[in-house]
Amino acid sequence: MSDRDDSTILQGRIIEYLRSRLPDATDLTLQNVQRIAVGWSHETWLFDLDYRTAGEARHLGLCLRRDPGNALLRHLSDLEQQFCVLQCLEHTALPTPKPYWFERDTAILDAPFLVMEKVRGSCPNPWGRDGRAYYQAAAERGALPKSFTTTLATMHTLDWRAAGLDFLGVPAAGTDFARREISKWRELIALSEHSPEPILTDLICWLEDNIPATDRVTLVHGAYRTGNFLIHDDQISAVLDWELQVLGDPMYDVAYVLSDLNREGTPLLSNLVEREAFFRDYEAATGFVIDEAACRYYNALYAMRSVAFWMSASGLYAAGRSNDIRLARTAWSVPVVLERAARDLGY
Repeated sequence: MSDRDDSTILQGRIIEYLRSRLPDATDLTLQNVQRIAVGWSHETWLFDLDYRTAGEARHLGLCLRRDPGNALLRHLSDLEQQFCVLQCLEHTALPTPKPYWFERDTAILDAPFLVMEKVRGSCPNPWGRDGRAYYQAAAERGALPKSFTTTLATMHTLDWRAAGLDFLGVPAAGTDFARREISKWRELIALSEHSPEPILTDLICWLEDNIPATDRVTLVHGAYRTGNFLIHDDQISAVLDWELQVLGDPMYDVAYVLSDLNREGTPLLSNLVEREAFFRDYEAATGFVIDEAACRYYNALYAMRSVAFWMSASGLYAAGRSNDIRLARTAWSVPVVLERAARDLGY
């Protein structure tokens, strides 16, 4: 059976599911169906649903994310948790897609899936030539860099307890947050069954011996950068990629923004924001002082996390659990990240 046949069958099953969720709807059709070839953990489908209720034509833009069962984050990326996070964020000031339904029953579409709003906007790839040109032009206009910083500040200052996000796990004051992250990525490394890496062992030991203490807990996205949000009219219309979120030190996100790994050939943070402007606007909007020493620590923790990602991904391919060639290529990334970590450790 061809990929086109598979897609046609899936679309028919999606319509049947939507009919069950919209019992008063008739004449359901899917338009502009598109599988987005981005992301590492879940299949993402965009489409427009046209239907009628009480004789009136209706239109609903939808996004469906389906769990392929072999994602690089394995059990650490759970669609049900992502759905719950979106539900909690729906009535906050943070722009996110409206969540509609989550289904764990694999009989419906062969895997768990969620359905959410298709938000207006585009998501240029920051690693491609066209994407870099897009962000450079946006940086010169000035509105999008401001929106980038303001949106992060909104995330870090929202009342996560009132939003019901404490189910993510609230770290104790002190070093608990970083210890939780180290333990999480240790587990993923172990599941990859990768050969031992002496530099990685050194890195983990350094991380355990140098944990910064914090008593501030906010919602942390975990991968806040260009490419993980939608943009419309030079404003962030939706923050995406809710897979790595935790409650913890906001400097964890700030460190990700400051990292030169998230920009290419430009001094602009995340290919978009001037460093001085980011510091000024973020600190003014949050009342937090950016702790650069903590950010340097968290960048080392991101190195550990990156190695865990790539070990997991390449391990899935090597074990025959995925035929995604992108996962095979990640084996090359492990020594690249470790070489950089070795330099940062003073080798």
